Amino acid sequence: MRATGVPTGMASSPTATPMLFDRTLLRVRQRRALRGGPATFLLDRVSEDMADRLRAVTRDFAEAADIWTPGDGLQKLARGRFKSFSHLDLPDSPQEVLPFAPESLDLALSALAFQFVNDLPGVLSQVRRALKPDGLLLAAMIGGDTLTELRQSFAAAEAECEAGVSPRVAPFADLRDIGSLLQRAGFALPVIDVDSLVVRYDNAFALMQDLRRMGATNILFERRKTPSRRATLLRMAQIYHERFADPDGRIRATFDLIWLSGWAPHHSQQQPLQPGSAKASLADAVRRPKG
Repeated sequence: MRATGVPTGMASSPTATPMLFDRTLLRVRQRRALRGGPATFLLDRVSEDMADRLRAVTRDFAEAADIWTPGDGLQKLARGRFKSFSHLDLPDSPQEVLPFAPESLDLALSALAFQFVNDLPGVLSQVRRALKPDGLLLAAMIGGDTLTELRQSFAAAEAECEAGVSPRVAPFADLRDIGSLLQRAGFALPVIDVDSLVVRYDNAFALMQDLRRMGATNILFERRKTPSRRATLLRMAQIYHERFADPDGRIRATFDLIWLSGWAPHHSQQQPLQPGSAKASLADAVRRPKG
């Protein structure tokens, strides 16, 4: 069973939600990445895709907001497109409370932020309350098999060199988790899909440098607080190359971008059929001869 960073079986109250991520540390690392020259290729890809997806929606949005997207990629996308657009920056405190009034937004956007939320059910419920009827949530987050190669290589190296494995890469949600959470939060017409991207690097250390430049290094509360041993890092890089290198010697790194969208319910939306209201049964359709 894959571990996930989404507490799908728990209520969204602060006492019930496990605190996986140190979001204060996340903010510090994101700021450091911006100062040092960020790696934005994932965020650029998501921003461009988000613009395409919005162009395919046949309605106008007046009041829009961006929730915790790092950098200014979505702000550039939104320039001149909406009557009102607000960018909600990641707060310095660990709180995950959204400052929006009920039914105040037509559109909520978020890019590469929700994977580091401790109480994703609670945040999605807050977004749902903030949307006007027939308002849209459109977001992308890291999930699925992202960095599975790095995770496996670190685990194997630590088992050999340190007689124990510490959490190095954050647990990620899969598509079924996210779809269930959208339904729990009360969204209508939920849609989930994944964009899988494989990026190649000269070695594992080049990948880790890019993660630093994304502000996306380990922020788990349960992470090992002492520096990694040099022998462990070298063995990790060796295992990574042995297991995940292409014939030209470059290694592969998987990034799964999970897209989620859902609408605040409205009477104009397509409604599911009532049970028993179908005019033909699936069994009859299957038995019907071709031609």
